[in-house]
Amino acid sequence: MPAISPRLGEFLIKTTKSKDIDDAFKRVLSEYLELKLRVLNETIKRLEDKWGMDFYDFKEKVRSGTLPKDAYSFDVEQDFWEWEEAVILKRHYESLNEEWI
Repeated sequence: MPAISPRLGEFLIKTTKSKDIDDAFKRVLSEYLELKLRVLNETIKRLEDKWGMDFYDFKEKVRSGTLPKDAYSFDVEQDFWEWEEAVILKRHYESLNEEWI
């Protein structure tokens, strides 16, 4: 099992106002997962509002060539990659969060 330095342990307990190192790590990781999910949800919401659809509809319209804009334009491709990354990472962090709780 990896060990942490006493200085780091003391800092974690002090920062989180936890009773012990396990509780401190639990708080830090829980808050980290919450923060990551909040940012990813904001990204997904922004892109859904911009395009007026969810990612899977957007992806299908790009694939089928029925998107109102050129699917190969720079801004469409940028949105596609950002949106796909956010959806995949959201799924990943949600599964970690379920495992953690």
